[in-house]
Amino acid sequence: MPAYNAAKTLRQTFELVPGDVVDDIILVDDASTDNTVAIAQSLGIQHILVHDENLGYGGNQKTCYATAVGLDADIVIMVHPDYQYTPKLIRAMASLIADDVFDCVLGSRILGVGALAGGMPVYKYIANRVLTFFQNLMVSYKLAEYHTGYRAFSRQVLTTLPLSANSDDFIFDNQMLLQVISHGFSVGEITCPTRYAREASSIGGINAVRYGLGVVFESVVYRLDKMGFIESRYRASR
Repeated sequence: MPAYNAAKTLRQTFELVPGDVVDDIILVDDASTDNTVAIAQSLGIQHILVHDENLGYGGNQKTCYATAVGLDADIVIMVHPDYQYTPKLIRAMASLIADDVFDCVLGSRILGVGALAGGMPVYKYIANRVLTFFQNLMVSYKLAEYHTGYRAFSRQVLTTLPLSANSDDFIFDNQMLLQVISHGFSVGEITCPTRYAREASSIGGINAVRYGLGVVFESVVYRLDKMGFIESRYRASR
């Protein structure tokens, strides 16, 4: 769980995590200004790491994944503690990796009617569809969306990808997924109902614009790398 000011929703999220499937829960607090850490401790979360300063969403995930690998995790699932994605899908996502169906599984808000029905703003839905269409063309892949924050990975994915080369900002998610594809790992998607609320974290304003431009830039870099014009973080030796 990459956490930042998640005090209002952490308990709700934690209580839906299937204890019969999940062996360890890791929460990395990115210098929250609320009592996220105190609540995590009261819930008995086994592994709580606290950044002394805010490293950003991508920097938070780097700590999450490095910690999980250090604990010898076979399957790692990222679920945001802001209750936007339901932890009830953890069992299904984990099984798809455990049974060697996929190396990476995404909880997609776009498959079915989950996004708008769950309150996704129309402008965000449109931006999601436009960016995903563009990326599918540039990457020569086909996903319902590249922008979900609900993701499951096999251990091999996390120990193979050069995650340290990625940004510490929000674009980390997109860079990591492009690396998954460039390294030849299989990707599956399942429908994920989504809950948008004021207390849920979300990219907005200038950060949203920067993220959108970053997606376009990274897609072009990926394409140029695959065409042999440049070398980038997407060059795979696998």
